[in-house]
Amino acid sequence: MTAKINTKLLEFLVCPITKSSLRLDTQSRELISDRAKLAYQINNNLPIMIAEKARAMNPTEIKK
Repeated sequence: MTAKINTKLLEFLVCPITKSSLRLDTQSRELISDRAKLAYQINNNLPIMIAEKARAMNPTEIKK
């Protein structure tokens, strides 16, 4: 099952820590903050934008 999130919503969402834009990773069903090196999970098509619940990314996942 792929992540479905409204693309208009994605334009307004930012990382709660860095306030930088996010990118959608449909494979992992996460919103990615490359600057914070965090991945925010999407559950039931709703992004969980709580920094404490975000997954720390490993260096190979981070795009520059």
